[in-house]
Amino acid sequence: MKHKTLFPLILLFITLTSYSQKKKELTIPEQVWGKNSTVIGDMKIPEEWKNESAVFLSKTTEYTYNRPHNSIEYTKVSHSRIKLLDQAAITEYSTFRYDKNSSYYRSGSRVTNSLVIGVKVIKPDGSVLIIDVEEEVIEGEKENKLAIPNLEKGDVIDYFFYTNTIMGENDLFHYEPVENYVNAEYPILDYQFSLKTEKDFFINFTPLNGVPKLTRKNIKTKNKKDNKRIYSFQLKKVAKKSSKRWFYPFVELPAYKFQVNFARTGKYEKKAYTFISKDVNIIKDHIKKEDIFDFYEDQFRPYGKLSDVKRFLKDKTFSSDEEKVKAVYYYLRHAYFTNYIEAIVVENADINTIYPYEYYGKNPIFFKKEKDFIRFFAAFLKDYKINYEILIGTKRYNGNIEQLLLESNVNFLMKVNTTPSLYIESFNHVSNVNRINPLLENTDAYALKVTDRKYIDDIETITFPKSTYEENNNNEKLDLVISEDFSSVNVHKTSSYTGHNKANEQKDRLKFYDYVYEDYSKYGTKSLYDKIKKKKTKAKYKKEFDALISKLKENQEEDFLKQLKNEYSFDIDNYSFSIDNNGRFSNNDPFEFTEDFNITDDFIKRAGKNYILNVGKLIGSQVEISENEKDRNYNIYMGYSRSFSNNVTLKIPDGYTVSGLDKLNVTITNDTGGFTSTAKIEDNILKIITHKYYKNNYEAKENWSKMVSFLDATYQFTQEKILLKKI
Repeated sequence: MKHKTLFPLILLFITLTSYSQKKKELTIPEQVWGKNSTVIGDMKIPEEWKNESAVFLSKTTEYTYNRPHNSIEYTKVSHSRIKLLDQAAITEYSTFRYDKNSSYYRSGSRVTNSLVIGVKVIKPDGSVLIIDVEEEVIEGEKENKLAIPNLEKGDVIDYFFYTNTIMGENDLFHYEPVENYVNAEYPILDYQFSLKTEKDFFINFTPLNGVPKLTRKNIKTKNKKDNKRIYSFQLKKVAKKSSKRWFYPFVELPAYKFQVNFARTGKYEKKAYTFISKDVNIIKDHIKKEDIFDFYEDQFRPYGKLSDVKRFLKDKTFSSDEEKVKAVYYYLRHAYFTNYIEAIVVENADINTIYPYEYYGKNPIFFKKEKDFIRFFAAFLKDYKINYEILIGTKRYNGNIEQLLLESNVNFLMKVNTTPSLYIESFNHVSNVNRINPLLENTDAYALKVTDRKYIDDIETITFPKSTYEENNNNEKLDLVISEDFSSVNVHKTSSYTGHNKANEQKDRLKFYDYVYEDYSKYGTKSLYDKIKKKKTKAKYKKEFDALISKLKENQEEDFLKQLKNEYSFDIDNYSFSIDNNGRFSNNDPFEFTEDFNITDDFIKRAGKNYILNVGKLIGSQVEISENEKDRNYNIYMGYSRSFSNNVTLKIPDGYTVSGLDKLNVTITNDTGGFTSTAKIEDNILKIITHKYYKNNYEAKENWSKMVSFLDATYQFTQEKILLKKI
């Protein structure tokens, strides 16, 4: 049975402890539903929605931030009424699932969290069935389930989720940002949003893609300074959200983002350390370039102890500042990250022979935030008189930089003004100089200009560079030999990845032992094992650690094999692999590995004296565009431009010829990308070469048909076969 998750956004730890709290909850259904809660009104389903499985008659989302007594309170009410129009919707809504025992806010003094659910079914004749949630709920370890019995076509399910958090009053508190789009899995007749608040609650709110600006209503109180404010908007006839590949909902669909910050009027507003309006009565709807400058002007002062860097650079010479910056970046990646990887692994594996971090000194350096890394790297650049800028951008799925509202949507980079310029991001175990996050490529950003390598004194708008599909490449070579009895095929495969294609594969496939020992050797540091001095401790640790490595390598091989099977959909045995180059010290340095295996089924099929070979599948699984995807109303957003190359060789068995090569020669190219393939026989060896590429990371919806043309051609290639004919 398919179940509908109706509460995915807020996970709350449920505590219903006191009589007064229990009493309050009993009034909530009446508050949400009201006295005339069974009246649906004249909400007719529009003709164009008659064939939908269900339609939301209404969806209401209400947020409240207030100050009862000496505390601050957050409440959210999500209230929906959905009409079921066919059996699929009935099945989907026959069971509610919701999470439990998860904390939404960090624990603090005097925190009370509560969740209340109300569900009732309104029949076409007007009769009402109210579900007794407490009696009917089935509690699980991580989630609860609530069955809705006897549903039938035409029923309206009227349900709500009420969540509430009360915590001891703070002088300053940042609520979690909220990012929602309006569209749901079914059309919505009426959508309403409201946000209620009062004194000392500062609101950042931005409407996106057709959501109207908030209207304001004031509610007077006895104390005029504490007047309450209600902000709201309404949308009618909202289309359903179709499932689309390569789609950014916050760029295309009606959406909104907001954050509420509590700051006592006065000095605490200045200490908010986030984007905040200067007047509590004014909603901040975007962050201007000048706001960025004012906010970050003093946050990136160079800071850090450079003794390790100076020791590393001592007695070294470089041909340019560019080479020096690269060398220091990769050194820091080891000294302050991969140097600790073994300790992290040992801790996570519960190897209790040692406490691993005691072998790294009293104050090991970790960069927990991008800002910390930038300040440290800026200190190095300042000391060595190398100019730089600090870049502030936001990922493409958030919209453009001019729509920026939330600091949680900000990304930081450094541009080092060497010749040529270098782009630097905070490191991970496979990061490279000049590898910009693909979701920032070709987007506008702000550059904070730094004078004397210390003071930020200006800001300007820049555009991040964009990588090419040639730079982001996957190149696979397969050499195939058919067994004498045609029962299997031996395959020797080499894979080489560059650019963003490389980064994804490295993160999926590399384990710590594939690179940390290389780093130890390169930088003259010691492994955790070598740091241990006591012989007995060392021996015991080695036994446990070797067992861990053995298990991890087994799992790694299983992961490689699983990915290979998913790629080809063949039965595979006698599998082995080796990593030939981890590609960690240059963006152009490829990640390379080799795989050897046998294909034992599906690839070869006997046809009398002849054999059919599914050679098209040797380029791996490909995107299949279904008929309902052919018409597209939204623009196309991909991660990055990229390319995939395949080179297949197959030795033709003696006594056989090949037919069917004509279907393996294909050329479909246009200004969005393309697919080309050639197949020929030379010296009794079949040689197939294919190349698929996406030119851009974005295409207008008008270009979708062009993309479909080469995607269809690529998929069709995977269905093609050749015939080995007995001579």
